[in-house]
Amino acid sequence: MVSPELRIFGSNLKKLRSERGITQEKLAELADLNIRTLQKIEAGQTNILITTAYRLYKALGCDWDDIMVFERD
Repeated sequence: MVSPELRIFGSNLKKLRSERGITQEKLAELADLNIRTLQKIEAGQTNILITTAYRLYKALGCDWDDIMVFERD
């Protein structure tokens, strides 16, 4: 079973990537990830380490809060 938090993280990641006009291939390269791993993360199908989240955040050049937001006020 996939957790809601992983789906939200994946959705946040995909949205930020798309807004920046970055392909999955390019983001995977920038974050030093396998493309299939990135696809699973965006789909919320795999758990990730905080270090992976950090590499994605750095590769996107976004605010930490943008990628890690799970609830909106």
